[in-house]
Amino acid sequence: MTSSNAQTVSMQVLLVDDEKTIQVTLRDALEAAGHHVVVAKDGLEARQHLEERSFDTVLTDLKMPGMPGMEVLRLVKQKNQDTEVIVMTGYGTVETAVEAMKAGAYEYLLKPFPYDTVILLLRRIAEKRRLVAENRTLREQLGRAERLEGILGQSRSMREVFQTIRLVAPSDTRVLVTGESGTGKELVARAIHTLSSRRTRPLVAISCGSVPETLLEDTLFGHEKGAFTDARERRIGKFEHGDGGTVFLDDIDDMPLSTQVKLLRVLQEGEIERLGGSGTIKVDVRVIAATKVDLEDAVNEGRFRRDLYYRLNVVPVNLPPLRDRDDDLKLLAQHFIEAYGRGRPFRIETETMDAMLRYTWPGNVRELEHAVERAIALAGGNEVLSREHILGSKPIPERKPAPGRVTTLADASADAEKVAIRAALDHTHGRKAEAARILGISRKNLWEKMKHYGMDAGPPET
Repeated sequence: MTSSNAQTVSMQVLLVDDEKTIQVTLRDALEAAGHHVVVAKDGLEARQHLEERSFDTVLTDLKMPGMPGMEVLRLVKQKNQDTEVIVMTGYGTVETAVEAMKAGAYEYLLKPFPYDTVILLLRRIAEKRRLVAENRTLREQLGRAERLEGILGQSRSMREVFQTIRLVAPSDTRVLVTGESGTGKELVARAIHTLSSRRTRPLVAISCGSVPETLLEDTLFGHEKGAFTDARERRIGKFEHGDGGTVFLDDIDDMPLSTQVKLLRVLQEGEIERLGGSGTIKVDVRVIAATKVDLEDAVNEGRFRRDLYYRLNVVPVNLPPLRDRDDDLKLLAQHFIEAYGRGRPFRIETETMDAMLRYTWPGNVRELEHAVERAIALAGGNEVLSREHILGSKPIPERKPAPGRVTTLADASADAEKVAIRAALDHTHGRKAEAARILGISRKNLWEKMKHYGMDAGPPET
């Protein structure tokens, strides 16, 4: 199978039919669409061609002398499961259709049919083959992709992050991890701890934003019995629990100024004081902090101590947002498919992946993980993950066509129809009846078009 450009894919097709008219007219239509066609007048001649070479697709009639189409179908699938078979017949029954589909037929067509239908099916088969090949490549890339203690990436920015982690991990140098929510800041802290000499001691993580301001100091440093009304016994804080190991302070930008003063003392003196205590306690901890905002701005606005900022920001590690990691998005999506797919070969179509690459992913890698997990949970028996299940009705910026891009009028018209259908469905939050009214077509017509374009059409509507 070869590609002449981004839109036209040339398929190797075996056409098996004893009708001379079909042999000539369907062959001419397929060749005009850019496909290479070999014609066989019956099943026996088809078997000879199949023994000599391989094909991307076989189109076979059912009733033929010598070897019927059902035997051709079974022969093709025995030789190569990847070769798709389209069965054609003028004497179709429900029973034969079911038998053909159970035997592995891609589609079952009743004669007469528009030749454009076959051309569209070949386009969909080519896209499926391309997706399967791309998924295979992605799995191979996943095997070769750089992984560092649960962090995955092959983009230049992530390779720089990996290099910094490896360089800084063996020392006790403080690290400030910056990045938007969902970029994996805690994974970086865990990687640094695991690669350090402190790996056998605890890694204690706390989100400063998730603990009420009145309780944060107690959580970090602990208290003595009787320190306040409800202090019925001594409590050990996070820093004491982390003695000899690492303390990870996530969302350090949410830490109140009063607690920042006490944290600064820990960093300067290596000692803490429990609430209600009369003495200091030495602790040996490595501190890694993370922030989702620019701490310099917080310093300039008086919300964060400048001296503490310089104490924490010894080695900065900046995690890029997912929208700037196009090289990693496909790999990460495949990684989550394998993590949640339980061995099923789920795929993401080109149109859906294109939308994913244009989406801004405000929740970053965490949002992508949840989106793929949700799409798999809602996929049912479908192995193609739905755009609606991954992205829902989230706004997706349109991608401008590349300069000089050439396409056929048929493809341009199809692209325009798909864009219009997507827009109508997004506007109506997936309500097809309302979308059909906006598009000026019937619900049945909308369902047929969605099925035609390989979109998630659901059950037919009348």
